[in-house]
Amino acid sequence: MADNTAGKQRGKPFQPGQSGNMAGRPKGSHNKSTLAAITLLEGESEALTRKAVELALGGDIQALRLCLDRIVAPVRERPISLSLPVIDGVEDAPAFTAALLEAVASGELKVAEASILFDLAEAHCEAIRLARRAERMRLLDGTEITYPTEAAMAHMDEKTTLKDHLTVANIICKNKEAVLGQKY
Repeated sequence: MADNTAGKQRGKPFQPGQSGNMAGRPKGSHNKSTLAAITLLEGESEALTRKAVELALGGDIQALRLCLDRIVAPVRERPISLSLPVIDGVEDAPAFTAALLEAVASGELKVAEASILFDLAEAHCEAIRLARRAERMRLLDGTEITYPTEAAMAHMDEKTTLKDHLTVANIICKNKEAVLGQKY
């Protein structure tokens, strides 16, 4: 325990990770009040659901909202139907971003959606740049840079992304440039 210098202990009496329960609260455990509520409602779920539906059909707005919240899942993402220019090279990126800005300004696209699309386009441009650089290296001195195949990507863990592999390939190119003194 922490030193008790005052008449009454102040602040946190334990050091972090030293509370006496090293495992912490067990997963799935409930408060006593939650357990009491579960016990009281046990076996009554059908009757309560039926009553909520009756109230909603009778015009009770709160009951209607409760029923609709359970029936219709909240929409997290929506499909986007938007005509955007194709990015075949880095030089096509300005037209793509201009189309994104126009879609946001006109209300066709939310800012968060445009941000996601921009990130995808940015990763695509980086992949194009890296592919062109790898092709130049191959043509100049026969160096091959391999990219992960679909089969290899299927076995990646959740934390490893294609962007990670592109970063590694980019580092290989930069190291090769440093060793040979050539710019690819």
